[in-house]
Amino acid sequence: MTAVVPSVATAQEASASSGHRVAVVDVAYIFKNHPGIKAQVERVEGDLKNYDAQLQGKREELKQAAERLKTFKVGTPDYTAQEEQVASMESKLRLDMARKRKELADAEARIYYENYQRIASGVQFLAQHYKINMVLRYNSEEMDLEKGDSVIRGVMKNIVYHDEALDMTKGVMQYLDKAIQEDIAKRGAAGTTR
Repeated sequence: MTAVVPSVATAQEASASSGHRVAVVDVAYIFKNHPGIKAQVERVEGDLKNYDAQLQGKREELKQAAERLKTFKVGTPDYTAQEEQVASMESKLRLDMARKRKELADAEARIYYENYQRIASGVQFLAQHYKINMVLRYNSEEMDLEKGDSVIRGVMKNIVYHDEALDMTKGVMQYLDKAIQEDIAKRGAAGTTR
């Protein structure tokens, strides 16, 4: 890993004589705002939109097959064959939908898992560099009285106050930039050696 040493810890340096050193990181902010993570999530969301467009076509086919069923007399061989076709199409559509949704949910979970691992590595790197004993996760989101869930999250925050100099979020984002770029370079190099 290339060294990333952002200006994180002026308060930590001032508090070195007091014993333990603490910092905070806003993981939710990183997930919402880091361009590399946003691009990964947008690709999955794009796949979902493309799938939804394909799904709309399949639903239309199913609807047309169900309409054709109405043209046959109940109990005839043609009706039975069309009924089986409609049931088969509907069953296949539901199965395909469940598989695709799971595939996309797994892809999104993988994005969050891999990037959380990178964030944790960045926190560890910066904490060791600045000799920080503990890093607490916090949420910098401001409460919005118009949004009840925002108020609930704000009231439930574990950290009520911290000195802004303790926030290592920007440093972790810089670390993440490097980690993602190195990962992309490794994948590119691996793709050219095959």
